[in-house]
Amino acid sequence: EVDEMMRAFNERRKFIVKRFETISNISCLMPEGAFYAFPNIKKLGLSSKYIADQLLEKEGVALISGTDFGDYGEGYIRLSFANSLDKISEACHRIEKFANEL
Repeated sequence: EVDEMMRAFNERRKFIVKRFETISNISCLMPEGAFYAFPNIKKLGLSSKYIADQLLEKEGVALISGTDFGDYGEGYIRLSFANSLDKISEACHRIEKFANEL
């Protein structure tokens, strides 16, 4: 069961990073631990807090502003990939839609 869970998280981790690389002005390094991605949104030109608030309000995507982890987190958002691939894919779609409408 542990091996299956690790395989699933690895699949989701690879999926989310690859998916963020297809979204204009967002990039994401491969996470090395846990089940969180920390995409770089600096090229969107808005604060991390604003992006996080607007994604929740307008797109129903719950994530955390990078600044919740300190000043150096500005320009990043943090989201979990401890969910189904379908839900992760839908969240990425909504993030892309939001980013394209800016």
